[in-house]
Amino acid sequence: MMRIKDKYINPFTDFGFKKLFGTELNKAILIDFLNELLRKEEGKIVDLTYLSNEHLGRAIEDRKAIFDIYCENEKGEKFIVEMQKAKQNYFKDRSIYYSTFPIQEQAQKGNQWNFKLKAIYTIGILDFIFDEDKKDKEVFHHVVQLFNKQTQKIFYNKLTYIYLEMPKFTKSEAELETHFDKWLFLLKNLSNFNNPPTKLQNEVFKNLFEQAKIANYSDKEYSEYETSLKVYRDLKNSIDTAFSDGKVEGKVEGKIEGKIEGIIEGKTEGEKNKQIEIAKNLKQSGISVIIIAQATGLTQSRIESL
Repeated sequence: MMRIKDKYINPFTDFGFKKLFGTELNKAILIDFLNELLRKEEGKIVDLTYLSNEHLGRAIEDRKAIFDIYCENEKGEKFIVEMQKAKQNYFKDRSIYYSTFPIQEQAQKGNQWNFKLKAIYTIGILDFIFDEDKKDKEVFHHVVQLFNKQTQKIFYNKLTYIYLEMPKFTKSEAELETHFDKWLFLLKNLSNFNNPPTKLQNEVFKNLFEQAKIANYSDKEYSEYETSLKVYRDLKNSIDTAFSDGKVEGKVEGKIEGKIEGIIEGKTEGEKNKQIEIAKNLKQSGISVIIIAQATGLTQSRIESL
């Protein structure tokens, strides 16, 4: 099987992100990243337990949520970690909605529960810039909590939303000062490296580079990564182009329907199923049907029926 020339995977792909952060084997990598991101005053995260990433509403007909990574630490605090590849209408609304699931999960049966909740962190690593923040070139690390407008003090500190606008991080290797700087530099540039940079040589990064090395993957893993990379490139290009052109969801100009009507004919059953699975995940994430059609080659009517 012919392989791409890149030495390391792109962490902004579904495969790449879950390979590096979403497996028991690489738990130490995620712990190190979260500790740098949160800088918790009450102590560092010591251990994590991965939880099911699929969550159903209270009723069968309720919309479900599928997180990229969902885990809890030794204190029972919950972490939703999402890699957002491209702009999405109402992304902030979606992240707020996602945080309601770990809140509801903590409800205890019976009349004795006192409503005490464990902290919840919703983390978005974004491969785009919020439209309302485009003029602010400096702030890329957003930490959001409920606060009292009158006193300007935190009202509730157990619900935290953290967003990293990665395109705003522009430091070169020579400018890296902190371990957090190094993490962001690595995430943004991993797939462009030929060898690990001099400043990224500690044990956690060495382990990450080893796990990210494409040459180590089986043919099956490589096939999954290649598919994930194609979806990432097509989806990002389609969505970013739509937003930059001022088109809103549902109004993307598209000669698409007739053009792609027969694209999936001639594909193997396995390939068809893979495209359908990708379309389901994108639809679940709130991506426009038209854009999903662009990224997968499925017809709009087929996507709407999923």
